[in-house]
Amino acid sequence: METVRVLEKTGKDGMLNLRIPLGKPEAEFEVVVIVQPRLPNSATLTERGWPPGYFDLAGSITDENFVRPPQGEIPMPVNLE
Repeated sequence: METVRVLEKTGKDGMLNLRIPLGKPEAEFEVVVIVQPRLPNSATLTERGWPPGYFDLAGSITDENFVRPPQGEIPMPVNLE
């Protein structure tokens, strides 16, 4: 299963036509379409689905002598073939 995201615009007739290149001629696919209106960039966090106050800070460190300890090395990712 593969998730393909596309951003398309309806025509003057209100119809949305999708053309999704899959690279497999004459193959059968089961397709599930979820249609969701695109929110403008000016949409509030609540309009985008986040609960009110979700990003409010719970507190902060004001001690200027506070030092973050070393975090160590990030392990190399596993190579999946």
